[in-house]
Amino acid sequence: MSESDHPEQSLQAEQPRQLHPLPRGLVELYGLLAVVFVLVPEWMASGALLGFRSQRQGAPLPPPAQAWQRVPELRLASLNLAELRHLAAEVDLRGYGRLAREPLTLRLLRELGRRKAL
Repeated sequence: MSESDHPEQSLQAEQPRQLHPLPRGLVELYGLLAVVFVLVPEWMASGALLGFRSQRQGAPLPPPAQAWQRVPELRLASLNLAELRHLAAEVDLRGYGRLAREPLTLRLLRELGRRKAL
């Protein structure tokens, strides 16, 4: 069986498939359902979280600045690459310009630990 045996199949393969647009009402219904199923539960959750905040008991979490002063890994993790390189220049770390983020962070941690021990 060749293409000449089935002329209908060859004509269908050559013509682009026509897509039928959805009716406007159906599109509006999908939009309404998206609001109902996505946005309304999100608004409800944010309202519930605000309610939990007022009923919370106990001490608040310590400010992050205290933890950043004690744990240098946290401070370095919050810096971008340019800030890491600036810090490396401040501590006089050699060859920092060619290092990627991870190796630079490890070298800075070693250097900061060494300076703290002195």
